[in-house]
Amino acid sequence: MICSNLSVNPQGHLCINGADTVALAKQYGTPLYIMDEDRIRENCRTYLTAMKEAFGDTACPLYASKAASFRQIYRIMKEEGMGVDVVSSGEVYTAHSVGFPMEKAYFHSNNKTDADISYAMDCGIGYFVADNYEELDAVERIAAEKGLRQKVLLRLTPGIDPHTYAAVATGKVDSKFGSAIETGQAEAITAYALRLSHVELMGFHCHVGSQVFDSDVFLRASEIMLEFIAHIKAVYGYTAPELDLGGGYGVRYLASHPEIDIAANIREVAAAMKEKCAALGLELPAVRMEPGRSIVADAGLTVYTAGTVKRIPGYKNYVSVDGGMTDNPRFALYGSPYTVLLANRASEDYEKDGETFTCSVVGRCCESGDILQENVILPANVTRGDLVAVLTTGAYNYAMSSNYNRIPKPPVVMVKDGESYVAVKRETPEDVCRNDL
Repeated sequence: MICSNLSVNPQGHLCINGADTVALAKQYGTPLYIMDEDRIRENCRTYLTAMKEAFGDTACPLYASKAASFRQIYRIMKEEGMGVDVVSSGEVYTAHSVGFPMEKAYFHSNNKTDADISYAMDCGIGYFVADNYEELDAVERIAAEKGLRQKVLLRLTPGIDPHTYAAVATGKVDSKFGSAIETGQAEAITAYALRLSHVELMGFHCHVGSQVFDSDVFLRASEIMLEFIAHIKAVYGYTAPELDLGGGYGVRYLASHPEIDIAANIREVAAAMKEKCAALGLELPAVRMEPGRSIVADAGLTVYTAGTVKRIPGYKNYVSVDGGMTDNPRFALYGSPYTVLLANRASEDYEKDGETFTCSVVGRCCESGDILQENVILPANVTRGDLVAVLTTGAYNYAMSSNYNRIPKPPVVMVKDGESYVAVKRETPEDVCRNDL
């Protein structure tokens, strides 16, 4: 199994955190998101421990909640001592509604509205990660109206290509996010922010991309950012107290993907940053990182029921399931790879034990691009009623789900200590129509 929290029981059923996914599918129905609460907490603790040991007590990981945002996630983050980053008023509302300490929340996005900014301030948001002049002006004006001095980080682009999916590479000079260092725009917006009366500039943020498997991009980005901090100190007499390096560590979607030692990578980045700070005559800033995918992805999987099995001799085979791009659009968007197997026949070695066929696992939407994965090897006798499991779906599946074709969203069921509970209820057609007039 690609994830250590997965196993196969004597009945040949796929289990997550000791819970039988076949039994969970029978209890809760399909499609079904299943998430391992214990794995989420374990991943949080890995970052918390590693960052404090490597960077000191001022360091703090911020869970990138766009990866999976619902109330129980923020309760877990609160209990584990994590900070969070949020990217919309909806995420702000969700975190605030369960009593998450909002002083530990960082509000991202490249186009916050005045309503977003005002609402977040009313909720006690800790930081805005400001992307541009327009946002700084709005924060200054609204903070003045409310009698506040608002903490802000400036989002900068260090000009690094992480050589990952183009859609999730965000640190290049021509990114829609942030102000580029090499064009001089980062220095200009820093000087501007320092002149504002109701903005308290707390430092800088960068994010170079997602699904990276080593620390190279963090090493390159931190070097550029620390050199920028030293330059700003020399020219303006301002020393940034915080440096947020963003997120990006990848996860294993396939057995061929490498396993990442998060703690070792963090130690490597910390050692390089301390050496660079010493060379530049800087104190090490309070470091932030923003893990999202690597907190929740391997804590999740999705179970579907197979319906149509279509064979086109000499051409292609299809296995259709009762979900699809509405609950996981990532293959349609990015061509994202996933490991797919039969949850009710997980002990079978399909290629060894019998005849197999290669198929496309597709969804139920009226859309030719509704594909969950191509070139999946399943037993040739796969049939209607088999349970199809897609692994490592804890990140950007529920978060990106939709009601396309008016399909209700699946529930999120959490497993803790082998026992299950509902974290997000299954939608009904009535829920889908709730706001219709």
